[in-house]
Amino acid sequence: MSQIAIIGAGAWGTGLAIVLGRKGTHNVRLWAYEKEVYESIATHRMNLLFLPGQKIPESVATTNSLEEALRGAQIVASVMPSHHCRRLFQSMRPNLNSDMLFVSATKGLEGGSLLRMTQVITDVVSSDDGFRPRLGALSGPSFAKEVARGDPTAIAIASQDQELARTVQSDFSDPNFRVYTNTDVIGVELGGALKNIIAIAAGVCDGLGLGYNSIAALITRGLAEMTRLVVACGGRQETMAGLAGLGDLVLTCTGSLSRNRSVGVELGRGRSLSEIIAGMHGMVAEGVLTTNAAVGLAHARGIEMPITEQMHAILHDGKSPHEAIHDLMTRSAKSETGLYRN
Repeated sequence: MSQIAIIGAGAWGTGLAIVLGRKGTHNVRLWAYEKEVYESIATHRMNLLFLPGQKIPESVATTNSLEEALRGAQIVASVMPSHHCRRLFQSMRPNLNSDMLFVSATKGLEGGSLLRMTQVITDVVSSDDGFRPRLGALSGPSFAKEVARGDPTAIAIASQDQELARTVQSDFSDPNFRVYTNTDVIGVELGGALKNIIAIAAGVCDGLGLGYNSIAALITRGLAEMTRLVVACGGRQETMAGLAGLGDLVLTCTGSLSRNRSVGVELGRGRSLSEIIAGMHGMVAEGVLTTNAAVGLAHARGIEMPITEQMHAILHDGKSPHEAIHDLMTRSAKSETGLYRN
């Protein structure tokens, strides 16, 4: 039986633990930072804080000890918020070894460094003796609640390590959870991070009472600017037409379970960001954190991302949503031909 450690017991980490646990062929250890999460799983077999109503299989053990979670692990899946990734891997480093396979399921970018999560992990874990982690990125359209209850779901594991990709595909797949392989780590990771920003913008449109025309335009042009940045960073255009691009973008822009979209809805209704975040009870909308890094990465690559830039102005500069939409709609006339047009 495979020994799998899942680091992070938010909704998505818990959803993955349920997928892996229900197969009955894995020993799964789920590491929880919050004491109340650890206790609720141990007592009720349920994550009452982040994923209530979803039973966690008995084959999933919960712990608040990183050392215990990682002991004997063959696969380490990291599902923590992006701003905790570096710190947690620094804490985990003494318990990691070259026999482990690493799967990053965090959809975000590191502020300041502008690094993707697999880059952060590589930076922390690599050592002078030649140890470099074998890792991949797991992403795609996947609301945790729907994954946990067994709704058919398809995602992608991206890695240059074909053996790792095949192993993760085999170990994580079941009749309700289909995993495709991909070699474009850059595209899959950036797609998973950037779509959250566009989802906030979609929520803003909804909060302002705008209709389907506006959302359709936003998704289409959002995909175009996501693709421009992915290609500029070395990813592939076709990845943005797949699960980690268009698939995840449509889900988060239209689905009521999207935390990022929900933040946008409240912004469109006139609430402040600080008030919205205070009411999220510890849940994270990665798009809020990713916007700064995305703007920085776009500037570094000389890429224009008008929707992302306007969302940055709303989130961090106090710009009104009405003014941001007006500025988007009154930009100089463009040609649509080619995804790389600004």
